[in-house]
Amino acid sequence: MSDRPPLPPFSPETAAQKARLAEDAWNSRDPARVVLAYTEDTIWRNRTDFFTGRAAAQEFLTRKWAGELEYRLIKEVWAFHGNRIAVRFAYEWHNEDANWFRSYGNEQWEFDTHGLMRKRQASINDLAIKASDRLFHWPPGPRPAEHPGLSELGL
Repeated sequence: MSDRPPLPPFSPETAAQKARLAEDAWNSRDPARVVLAYTEDTIWRNRTDFFTGRAAAQEFLTRKWAGELEYRLIKEVWAFHGNRIAVRFAYEWHNEDANWFRSYGNEQWEFDTHGLMRKRQASINDLAIKASDRLFHWPPGPRPAEHPGLSELGL
């Protein structure tokens, strides 16, 4: 098994790096790429969805991004200790009817010794917004380094 640095135990720098790597991967909207950061038997709770395993995570992400169009995500470390990281996040997206939303949430992550996430628990709330109220403006893919984070945006 290959390591997926940074590895636990996390420092302020490595926790932030792990969160940014996760943000960049999720902003790719490539389920096959994203699930490589998780253990084969990863355990997820996402809103009301509970499931286990990479294959189930990939199926979930495929469905998610089929309905959450023009998805843009920002994550920020809230706390960390040992092999665990808590992040807060926000993402913007629209549905097929061009209705825009900003989704706010918190995740708790637990990693194995190889740096793979073995547990992910996410709580998320959606807020309908106008297209003119969007704050996340960048081309598809990773958030540019110069784009503000959540704290800088006042979120």
